[in-house]
Amino acid sequence: MATLIGNKPNQIPTNADLGQIAFRDDNPQGGIVGTTEAQTLTNKTITGVKETKVAMGANDIDLSAGNYFTYTLSGAQTLTVSNVASSGSVSAFVLEVTNGGSAALTFFSGVTWAAATPPTLTAAGVDTLAFFTTDGGTTWRGFVLGLGMA
Repeated sequence: MATLIGNKPNQIPTNADLGQIAFRDDNPQGGIVGTTEAQTLTNKTITGVKETKVAMGANDIDLSAGNYFTYTLSGAQTLTVSNVASSGSVSAFVLEVTNGGSAALTFFSGVTWAAATPPTLTAAGVDTLAFFTTDGGTTWRGFVLGLGMA
């Protein structure tokens, strides 16, 4: 059985409380799982995970903000990626680009594509791409999920 512990006993926590609560596993082999510090969970099932859709206002894909990004190209631009996990861990994200073929769009350093050929993006429409790295961002694998999506 798991028990909610925190600074408001006998009350239902609010969103503001989430950084201050933890769940204790009453099994003697269990431990405390917090909500703010980094931890490694082993043999746990996580369901219902949701990520934030981030509308990019600038050219940086900030992985601390989410892992699904939308971007509308207006003029030639160069994309960058920040807050990438260290080597040995995986960073991955989806990028939905509107009007990506309307001007020169340069991807961040280290992107490799199938057959070493970047996709031709749609000049007036939406293209969906995915990227992942396992070496801290030195090499990114780029994939086309869809071109000219409605």
